[in-house]
Amino acid sequence: MTFNEQSKLDTSGVRRRGGRAGTGVAIGGGGLVVLVIALLASQFLGVDLTGLVGGTDTEQSQGQEGDVDLDHCQTGADANAYVECRMVGAQNSLESYWSGQGPSMGIDYRTPGFVLYSGQTTSGCGTASNAVGPFYCPGDESMYIDTSFFEILEQSYGSSGGPLAEMYVVAHEYGHHIQHLTGVLGQANTQDRGPASDGVRVELQADCYAGDWVGEAANTTDAEGNQLLQPPTRDEIAQALGAAASVGDDHIQESSGQEVNPEAFSHGSSEQRQRWFITGYEQGWEACDTFSASASEL
Repeated sequence: MTFNEQSKLDTSGVRRRGGRAGTGVAIGGGGLVVLVIALLASQFLGVDLTGLVGGTDTEQSQGQEGDVDLDHCQTGADANAYVECRMVGAQNSLESYWSGQGPSMGIDYRTPGFVLYSGQTTSGCGTASNAVGPFYCPGDESMYIDTSFFEILEQSYGSSGGPLAEMYVVAHEYGHHIQHLTGVLGQANTQDRGPASDGVRVELQADCYAGDWVGEAANTTDAEGNQLLQPPTRDEIAQALGAAASVGDDHIQESSGQEVNPEAFSHGSSEQRQRWFITGYEQGWEACDTFSASASEL
């Protein structure tokens, strides 16, 4: 989606962590590295590429030097031009939307933390790298996004890319925050695996919530009442659907040279992720109860 150029951005809800150059530790195919990342991923909720960790070779920064300012992110024009400003704009719109939905959902809404990082980061759920993808940590009610992940999706996993593809990822993590506030995360066994598992139901519901926001994003405003985003075009919806397909369990398994094994699914197939996104987009969050759906309806 395109931001209205004159809309105003509020950077107070987003932190950008600076990093210092490290020793070039790479994520490769070693069994120990795979095991450590898999264990971390069991605590994180989001777009999980651990199935492809053996095929990635990502330079990791070591340590952090504190927050870096986002002073160049002032307007919608900046959000259209720079990915980190687009993350700020997405946070502003998502916050505007979900804070307004809180009463209808019966939740005591709280603003989630939002951290942009590079290479690796620490969180209330432990230390993670971009090999586990963007994630939400219930322990500190925060989401963590390395924007280089968007390039990884395009270059290695077939996503068509584009601004709405990027914002879909952010909206999915916001969906996990809503699940945390509604109590879904506390009740579900998020480590469960299989085509109808709790883990898959959690992820598909987050996709549905992302679609709901996309359908309503053009109605969100900045602090001055200016419309933040223009309605999505058909091509932009296709961007989001392409991103959803690229992180389907079946696509990740195939891309890593494995046979498709539904019993190992943790996030849902490409088709399921696209379908539940469209369900939210067309019908709203009320239609996102994946836990009431039968296995065949998932």
